[in-house]
Amino acid sequence: MSTVVTGDAVVLGLQPARLPSRALALAIDLVVVWSAYLLISLGLALATASLDEAAVMAVSIAAFLLVLVGGPIAVETLSHGRSLGKLACGLRVVRDDGGPIRFRHALVRGAMGVVELLMTFGVVACIASLMSERGRRVGDVFAGTLVVRERIPAGRRTAPPPPVPWLAGRLGQLDLSAVPDELWLAVRQYLSRAGQLDPQVGRAIAERLADDLVARTGTPPPAGMPASVYLAGVVQERQARDARRAFRPGGPAAGGDGAQSAGGTGGAPGANHGGGGAGGSESVRQPGTGFAPPA
Repeated sequence: MSTVVTGDAVVLGLQPARLPSRALALAIDLVVVWSAYLLISLGLALATASLDEAAVMAVSIAAFLLVLVGGPIAVETLSHGRSLGKLACGLRVVRDDGGPIRFRHALVRGAMGVVELLMTFGVVACIASLMSERGRRVGDVFAGTLVVRERIPAGRRTAPPPPVPWLAGRLGQLDLSAVPDELWLAVRQYLSRAGQLDPQVGRAIAERLADDLVARTGTPPPAGMPASVYLAGVVQERQARDARRAFRPGGPAAGGDGAQSAGGTGGAPGANHGGGGAGGSESVRQPGTGFAPPA
């Protein structure tokens, strides 16, 4: 099962939906749509009882097109690809590049759905979904869309590759001051989603991020080392440096306190001497006061 990945890695965690989940979502949607259609048809039959047969037929065709065809199109357009059944099953319709669908995508899917879902009772859609690598029906192929899973079981998410222990010593002298925060964010996002990516796509993203780190640091990774392991080692090295800087004994905070204490200790005798000198001058100017010592 291939993961949906765009050129800019917009949708990294979504996977194409398969036939069982799509069939369940479609069954829920059909129950809702047909129930609404039957209620509306019953109301129109009572309202048009006094009309002739041609008018009743025109109203029935209009109700069919508006409810069974226009309803799903309007719902997918307004909800950006999530109908009631898809919302219950955790599915969503997106473009091939992972972006949200628009009215034209929903219109093509709805028009083709009349043929492959309503007229053939879903047989054409099931055959096309089974033959497609990503489970797409004919309407998805013509509209350029894809039904993906929004909720992925937690058991399918694997942890990023752990860093090699001996690599930490080789990265100790690595200069990380020129690495921007955007690149650190991209590396952390890749490591957190590495288990959800297709192996080839994940390898390409890791190599690109590793090249960016090498360009910023000027130190290439060891020969033969996978790029994902190198990224994990660099991130661990930065975290270790931040931890040592934060919890280092006698750090900037302790040094500041010591400087203040030293300054206060050194300044106190001077202040006392100055105060004594000032007091002596005052005693000389005011010999008659009670605070002046005797001559």
